[in-house]
Amino acid sequence: MITNATPQRALRGHTPTRPNPRAAVSGEHHAGLVSRLTHRDRWLAHMLWEHKVLTTHHVVELAWSAAARRTANQRLRKLYEWRVIDRFQPFVTTGSAPMHYVLDIAGAAVLAYENGLDPKELGYRHDAAIGIAHSLRLAHTVGCNGFFTGLSNASRTNPNTGLLTTWWSETRCARHWGDIVRPDGYGRWAEHGMEVEFFVEFDFGTEAHRILAAKLHDYHRLAVNTGIITPLLLWLPTAQREANARRTLADAHAALPRPELVPMATSSPQQPATSDDPAADRWLPLSATVGSSRRVRLAEFAGRWPRQTPAADLVHRLTTAVPSATRSRLDSPSPTPPDGQTRQQWGAA
Repeated sequence: MITNATPQRALRGHTPTRPNPRAAVSGEHHAGLVSRLTHRDRWLAHMLWEHKVLTTHHVVELAWSAAARRTANQRLRKLYEWRVIDRFQPFVTTGSAPMHYVLDIAGAAVLAYENGLDPKELGYRHDAAIGIAHSLRLAHTVGCNGFFTGLSNASRTNPNTGLLTTWWSETRCARHWGDIVRPDGYGRWAEHGMEVEFFVEFDFGTEAHRILAAKLHDYHRLAVNTGIITPLLLWLPTAQREANARRTLADAHAALPRPELVPMATSSPQQPATSDDPAADRWLPLSATVGSSRRVRLAEFAGRWPRQTPAADLVHRLTTAVPSATRSRLDSPSPTPPDGQTRQQWGAA
């Protein structure tokens, strides 16, 4: 059936759209960022390049106090408008997910030029950066990053606890050890004159116990090949999952040719501890059975596993063991904000 066409006068009226507040990326825009970006802004861009995605909660734990969340959101909005960072909000069935941030075009350009690189050498692609929003590993990446931001927040908010001195992403770990093992993260924790390094395996309860146990053989091979003994921390989603997995892990660990080369401990967010941070007394070494030994702090591993490689020698051995062609063009950023500014100054910017 033929109907009357819409009159031309009806096509002329329109509702003005809300103007896009985001800046157009240009040389002029990059020049304007010189007077706008703080040391913390540049550090945050580096963190997003290293760790791919951080939520609002992660960013607050890393660089602001909990009371300054509103200030943090205001600054993040400015960085979003300036194209330093981009953002997305995943769909959830109930409530609303926090905003997720990734590195944007202007932020990548700033990061490249301040490190003496052409942006093309950095290997940044905006479609790949924002594409993590659709990745099936998004929740895993966010969860693992939250483990480390929790450690960083503990060191910033409590002067009596230790300090997270190193945090390597899964990508950087794969670059160094990917031919043997691919941990979800690597870190170093310093407390009361002692320092402990560790690998992290972040479990979401999606892998069979036998797959978790098979990873022990890979870590054993890494220790044999490198001569470096590094504790392995396995973070599981529930206490029940931890108890069940430990039985399989204990059998696999005992079957290793040299079990002492793979010191290991497990924990979960459901385990009671004196603090909510991952460095608290919530870790149970694999040599103990659930309920038969007390849980220990992360820093206590330095005394329980004294055969670790000295931390001072570790960085040299790690960097010299990796061919220069495979090294990252950018060093791993410090997990704490730049020095020289107090926590109050962070919250005021």
